[in-house]
Amino acid sequence: MKEQAVRRLLEAYPKIFFACHVRHVRDPETSKVISAHQAGILDHLDEVEPTSLMTLAKHMGVTASTMSLTVDRLVRGGHVVREKDPEDGRRVCLRLTPAGLCIKNMQKVLDPERVHAMLAELSPEDREAGLRGLEVLASAAEQRVQSKHFKTGEES
Repeated sequence: MKEQAVRRLLEAYPKIFFACHVRHVRDPETSKVISAHQAGILDHLDEVEPTSLMTLAKHMGVTASTMSLTVDRLVRGGHVVREKDPEDGRRVCLRLTPAGLCIKNMQKVLDPERVHAMLAELSPEDREAGLRGLEVLASAAEQRVQSKHFKTGEES
């Protein structure tokens, strides 16, 4: 049963994501369009705590050179700064600029208008059942993120 549940979730989630995800974000300062991919990278960075380019690339499942190309665009756009790691000068660390933080704060993975339209097509009962199921899954995900095994990378 567990494998079937995993399969069902893996089949359902991409359909919701594809139907409702934000395809781009407009920078409020420059009015330039930031791709959803670039905005997703901003979501993984912080304005205070730097993240290494290698760590970010590994987390996003791409090579360091591929990540570097995307980060170059974000640096040129004024959304990210590159810094040398003070403890290891060979490492490049990334940090959000105020402009990058602004986009991160306004960026949502799902477009509220698309979500509203999708939910409006459901009966009240189906809508409530779907939302309740997502809330249960989100709670389980939060517990997993807070777990010791998740934080140390010791996945089960």
